[in-house]
Amino acid sequence: MRALIISLMAILVLVYTSWAAPCYGTKIPKKGQAAIGLQTHYVFNRYQEHEAGSLRSGQEFLLVSYGVSDTLSLDLKGGAGFIKQHPKDSDELDYPAYLGGGYGFRWIFFKSKDLNAVFGFQHISIHPKTIKINGSKRKAVLDDWQFSLLASYGFKWLTPYLGTKWSRMDYIHWTDGNRDRVKSDLTRSAGVVAGLDINLDNHFWLNLEVQAVDCEAAAISLNYNF
Repeated sequence: MRALIISLMAILVLVYTSWAAPCYGTKIPKKGQAAIGLQTHYVFNRYQEHEAGSLRSGQEFLLVSYGVSDTLSLDLKGGAGFIKQHPKDSDELDYPAYLGGGYGFRWIFFKSKDLNAVFGFQHISIHPKTIKINGSKRKAVLDDWQFSLLASYGFKWLTPYLGTKWSRMDYIHWTDGNRDRVKSDLTRSAGVVAGLDINLDNHFWLNLEVQAVDCEAAAISLNYNF
């Protein structure tokens, strides 16, 4: 199992160049089972390096998670999202919503009766529509990835969780075919995460999550386990 986890981590990091992502929480499907969900994720603010401005983004996803084991979940998502990039001392660039997707995993490395500790990796790539400004063609991609550590405590129908993460959100853009990558502010790479999993019945649950410090973001999803 340890070799499998290390291999998955290595593969996901090596292919990152293709995508603050939500952490999904600590509720994962059991071995051989799956879960699906509908998620809304909104990044209210993320500063970029060298005072290049800030980013905003709204995203809608279909989520799919599969239990490789009772403690390891592979997470996939697909949907759409937009980007709003605000350069310093300039008007905001508004890229309308188009395709987006992501992948990751969560590993429960400590488990007791009510307490779970989870290590996760998540990656999102947003590819909005191309725009034209004063005859200039502008294209953009949001490249968002992170590592997280979460701890949760389960009550009868409610599981709150709290944790930390390290994340990076880059703004890749092209102006008339000329490419540039602007990294997020690396002095604000560490952040905090707080969330809730709310059981609605034996199969449905609601996930609520907020993130701060590295970015200002929130997510909500309705999930079904089968």
